[in-house]
Amino acid sequence: MKKYDTFQGVIYINSTFNNTISTLTDLKGNTISWTSSGVLGFKGPKKNTSLASQSISEKISFFAVNKNIRIVDVYVKGISIGKEILLRIINNCGIYIRSITDITPLPHNGCRKKKKEEYNEN
Repeated sequence: MKKYDTFQGVIYINSTFNNTISTLTDLKGNTISWTSSGVLGFKGPKKNTSLASQSISEKISFFAVNKNIRIVDVYVKGISIGKEILLRIINNCGIYIRSITDITPLPHNGCRKKKKEEYNEN
């Protein structure tokens, strides 16, 4: 098991309506570990619960501590219940969160509007 001499890393959290995926990388972007609620044994609608998010954050924090990573930047993407719980538990496991960035894509102009229909009264 490779221990990292730098104490810094990045955690990416992709939280959707169906699943939550968390990835731990080093500063260069190389994946160290990843986990999701499906990997931890949750199936169906239980994958998007707060308990699943809690389990994911404990597992990813355990990997970070074992790899000697103590300072992380967190990038959060998506809309779900589990985002806030993940951040709280990562912080409580002794990992210092340096920054939290929301990278959820937002539409800047939306979809094209429908063509306006013309009515002929003949």
